[in-house]
Amino acid sequence: MPKKNIHPKWHKESKVYCNGAFIMTTSSTQPKITVDIWSGNHPFYTKSQRLIDTEGRVEKFLKKYKFSPNTELAIQP
Repeated sequence: MPKKNIHPKWHKESKVYCNGAFIMTTSSTQPKITVDIWSGNHPFYTKSQRLIDTEGRVEKFLKKYKFSPNTELAIQP
């Protein structure tokens, strides 16, 4: 016999907020969900992501595999 009253209350219309702005409605065990990042403000999804080579990884790769900095690397299928 399953135990009764052990599951949390399920809210069919939970509201999701990011920075105080309403984002969407979903189902959850919490009536209000606050998130810091969602697909609408994440750099990867908004195409504003920048790749930064802070440790010289590209130069290290080129030196390791003996490429000159002016050599074009061709990607073969």
